[in-house]
Amino acid sequence: MIDIIYSPVENDLEKAKIMLTGLNPAGITDFPDSSRMLGQILGGGKLLRPLLVLHAGNFYNYNPEKLLPMAVGAELLHVSTLVHDDAIDKADKRRGKSTINSIWGTDKAVVLGDYLFARAAEFAAETESIRAVKLFAGALASISTGELRQSFSAFKVHQGFDQYLKRIIGKTASLFAMATETGAVLSAAPEEAVQILKEYGLNLGIAFQIMDDVLDFTGTEAELGKPVGSDLLQGTVTLPSLKIMERYPDANPVLRLFESEGDRNLNVAEAVALIKETSILDECLETAMQYSRTACKDLNKLPQSQSMQSLYALAESMVKRRN
Repeated sequence: MIDIIYSPVENDLEKAKIMLTGLNPAGITDFPDSSRMLGQILGGGKLLRPLLVLHAGNFYNYNPEKLLPMAVGAELLHVSTLVHDDAIDKADKRRGKSTINSIWGTDKAVVLGDYLFARAAEFAAETESIRAVKLFAGALASISTGELRQSFSAFKVHQGFDQYLKRIIGKTASLFAMATETGAVLSAAPEEAVQILKEYGLNLGIAFQIMDDVLDFTGTEAELGKPVGSDLLQGTVTLPSLKIMERYPDANPVLRLFESEGDRNLNVAEAVALIKETSILDECLETAMQYSRTACKDLNKLPQSQSMQSLYALAESMVKRRN
């Protein structure tokens, strides 16, 4: 399945990776730590956002001169949010590696995140598409709003699925949607196709985040590259913890954690055990699969392209991943 997902655009995806790993700190090339900081965070991961830009641009007029800068910009925007998230959460690990804040401190991590935002915008501007730049700015605003929603709702017991959905659309799915929508726009796709690909990215992003939330309970630290239950420890209500509180409203380990009753780590361990004992995990997986299917429902209206099967396969793999 990996070959199907990557093969149609693998050459340009490799070019995007080279552009990322070769990113020079503009104006501070005489400052060695800046290069070490960038090397700590760039070039890893699955490069899903660049992949989506390239696939979405592969149905009509595939133009790497415009698509590659957008692909790089999308990844830099994503990485910048990770740097800021880690600084806010005081996280020590990301993708199995030490975070920027754990090595250089929170203040420097925040500034590096700001720098990456700026470089991401530069790459978006290289497309010379006003619409693409506006979509980039809109995604950044959505991500920031999602982060604020998460911050203000931390350790709040009374939350519903609609609040959860708004938050994950802002923090995660909006960037997936931006990637596919800009890819379509930059390939001169007709408006109906732009909207189909935007909806694909949005629903794929929701499925991705739900799976992330499930794996926070069921994965291992080696698989996740961060401690199990880390979202819960930060007071973030994810879909599994939301279902725990709905099913056991009067007494449950999430409620005890949020109300500072008992040992924090013990409450997280009990929540992990509870999720594995009930049908909650299966319910969350079914929800993720529903969004994955919704992502694909109109793809058959697009022209035949090697990337069509890649997008189907990517949606299928989204609900089977382990990290």
